[in-house]
Amino acid sequence: MTLGLITPASPSGSSGTQPPKSSFKPLAARRKVVDSGARAAVVLAVVIAMIPLVWLLATLVAKGIGPITDPDWWLRSERYGGAANAIVGTLVQTLLATVISVPLGILVAVYLVEYSDGRSVLSRATTFMVDILSGVPSIVAALFVYAVWRTTLGLPRMGFLVAVALVLLMMPLVVRSTEEMLKIVPQDLREASYALGVPKWKTILRVVLPTALSGIVTGVMLAIARVMGESAPVLILVGSTKAMNWNPFDGNQESLPLMMVQQYGQGPSAFDQVWGAALSLVILVAIAYVGARGVSTVFAPKKS
Repeated sequence: MTLGLITPASPSGSSGTQPPKSSFKPLAARRKVVDSGARAAVVLAVVIAMIPLVWLLATLVAKGIGPITDPDWWLRSERYGGAANAIVGTLVQTLLATVISVPLGILVAVYLVEYSDGRSVLSRATTFMVDILSGVPSIVAALFVYAVWRTTLGLPRMGFLVAVALVLLMMPLVVRSTEEMLKIVPQDLREASYALGVPKWKTILRVVLPTALSGIVTGVMLAIARVMGESAPVLILVGSTKAMNWNPFDGNQESLPLMMVQQYGQGPSAFDQVWGAALSLVILVAIAYVGARGVSTVFAPKKS
């Protein structure tokens, strides 16, 4: 006799398998309230932070748009009712400071991140000096350059001295921003390059720096934006002139911060020129930032 296996009958209308029960529980009402409150607080903080920025930009555009819409503002010097001499002086002084400070700052950051172990006397002294320079006011840097150049060497004032003072202000910002960007480059990229037999200097030049280029450019632009509007160095280290001067090594040279200080001292009748110079300064910084971002996009590593 053959014994047959008897299987239990499944309930009518079911497939015989029960769906797994979810182990997740719905969020409690208290957690939902806390999450919504935190999100609202973050949004409110952003709105509060944006209010003064938007207010400043709106005021700047409303009061400074009048003078800068005149072509003579950009093409003629102050002697003929424009501001071209101040714009040229600002660009020349800032360009000189950038050409000097950016390579030096990047090289210092490369040494601190790639070559230094953090315990040598040179690395500790470098880090200490960068920290000190980060907190130096612009007038202190200007007075230091004045003491060395005018008092000690007895040489005349010129636009190049302003660039030297701006270098002292830009260097710590460039070093710190570049240092932080180099630190976040994955170590795997370096090791992969070394495994292919690429020397360290070429790995830094072809792998590490291009990977961190976007952040480095942002740090450089922050440094430029900070020093471009400094008034203390131009008041102390260079004389004012209403004529055009392209040569930073010869004679007085005007700049937008110096022009704003002088025009403000003439009373309410010259306030339009003050606002126009301020708006021109913001436009120059914005153009430089957009251009630098474009350059960083071109030379940054291509994503596959």
